[in-house]
Amino acid sequence: MEPNTLMDLGGGVGWIGTLIIGGLAGWVAEKLTRSDMGIVMNIVTGIIGAYIGAFLANALGLRIGEIFHGWFFGNLIVAIVGAVVLIYVVRMLRGRSAV
Repeated sequence: MEPNTLMDLGGGVGWIGTLIIGGLAGWVAEKLTRSDMGIVMNIVTGIIGAYIGAFLANALGLRIGEIFHGWFFGNLIVAIVGAVVLIYVVRMLRGRSAV
């Protein structure tokens, strides 16, 4: 992967890793935002949040893969930030009780 690509976060994690990171990120974002979602929505929120977080990190020029040597923590932090952003955007569009 060339530098500054969308998902240049420290390595590919595969689909099982994506589900694990997505679930953890969605769960943490749920707790941080005091939302009430189930496990499936946590995973979906975390996976979508990973893309949002990666876009934001790359747009800001943050090299998460260089900061965290290894894929897990860098991807998890980016996914959590993206998931929190996603939850707040959905709340802004639908109202406080939407998520």
